[in-house]
Amino acid sequence: MNQPFPGLAISAYQQELARLIQLHAPFDGTHTTAIAELCFRRASQESEPTHTVNMPSLYVIAQGSKVATLGGENVRYDSATYMVASVHLPVIGKITHASPQLPYLSLQLTLSPDVLLEIVNKTSPQRSRETGRGILVSASSPLLLDAILRLIQLLDTPKDIPMLAPLFVREIFYRVLQGEQGALLRQFALVGSYAHGISQAIHLINRNFAEPLVIHELAKRVSMSSTSLHKHFKRVTAMSPLQYQKIIRLQTARRLLLTEKLDAATAGFRVGYESPSQFNREYARLFGRPPISDVNHLRDSIYGGQ
Repeated sequence: MNQPFPGLAISAYQQELARLIQLHAPFDGTHTTAIAELCFRRASQESEPTHTVNMPSLYVIAQGSKVATLGGENVRYDSATYMVASVHLPVIGKITHASPQLPYLSLQLTLSPDVLLEIVNKTSPQRSRETGRGILVSASSPLLLDAILRLIQLLDTPKDIPMLAPLFVREIFYRVLQGEQGALLRQFALVGSYAHGISQAIHLINRNFAEPLVIHELAKRVSMSSTSLHKHFKRVTAMSPLQYQKIIRLQTARRLLLTEKLDAATAGFRVGYESPSQFNREYARLFGRPPISDVNHLRDSIYGGQ
């Protein structure tokens, strides 16, 4: 398909999207592209629950389905829907439908706060103090999928990417903002809204996750009261600020253990734990195994078949 085809049934867009992703992701794994914000994922089997941090992004599944667990709540999405993460959120992801014959195929398009703000400011933003979850799932539309297909088609003409990709990315997020969850997503771009304050708080926690978290100081930095910060933080993330920081610390420690081959005590100190026993206890509670046992299990699962 060389030209967009408005007017076709949504299933035609989904089939074309699956074809293009499979073309650019011919084997399992994550595939970056010449469009910096865009990457593809392919998997030929259902996955184990995987701890990760979702970046502010649009996630679209062309084939298969997935469950993202946030703070104990399950968010399911598939080829009929799309998911938007409006802030950095620690989630547990699990691919629930995939096979060698019908592999899981998806894309991620990173959301720039500047792009979101630009669109909101140009489309008569609705001023509201409402907040909601930082993960939103909505039904896909032909207009959104058509814009996504045109963005992917640019990979065949690399010389067009610098000029046209930013326009198509803006069109895609414009379509998202016009969707059923658009009003909630808008709040994260509006300075003065609770959602924008929580977005700032999340940024500060991620930047300084190894430092002690003092709630009243964090609240002051984002111009909120401690009570409002706690209430709206939980609305957005399904967890408290301290719980959020703990998960970020433990996920970072897990990555350090896996990539830098640190011992557990050193990894714990690196991410802000003063007590090795507390680090070991909280690590095992989150990941199901003590640090070294968990990392050995991960290495076996990654390299065992190679």
